[in-house]
Amino acid sequence: MWFIFALLSAVFAALTSILAKIGIEGVNSNLATAIRTVVVVVMAWGMVFLTNAQTGISEISKKSWIFLILSGLATGASWLCYYRALQVGDASKVVPIDKLSVVITLILAFVFLHEQFTVKSVFGCVLIGAGTLLMVL
Repeated sequence: MWFIFALLSAVFAALTSILAKIGIEGVNSNLATAIRTVVVVVMAWGMVFLTNAQTGISEISKKSWIFLILSGLATGASWLCYYRALQVGDASKVVPIDKLSVVITLILAFVFLHEQFTVKSVFGCVLIGAGTLLMVL
C-alpha cells in the first residue's frame, strides 16, 4: 500500500509544479506560497476531522511536537524557496534540482537515523545526481 501512496504523491507533486508555474505568473511568490499553504491546511484538517483523528492531539509527546514543528518550518522554507525558484526559473530545471532532496534525504537518513547505505542506494544517488546535472545544464 505504501507504494501506491508514494506513486500518488509523485503524481500530485508533478501536478503541483505545473499548476504552480501557471498560477504564479504575476503573483508574488511569498503570497502564492501563503495561498497554497492555506489550502493545504484546510485540506489536512478536513482529513483529520473526517477520520476523527483529532482525538489523538492530547497524546502527542513533547518530542513529537518539537520535531513536527521543526518539520513544518522546514516545509515552509522549502515551499517559499521552491515557489520563488519556479517564479524566476523554468519548471523543467527547478523541479529536477528540487528532487535532489531524495539524495540529501538518503544522506541525512544515514547520518541522523543510522539507516543503511547499500550499493544500490549509493548507485541510485549517483544516477539521480547525474540525471539532475544532465537535465539542468
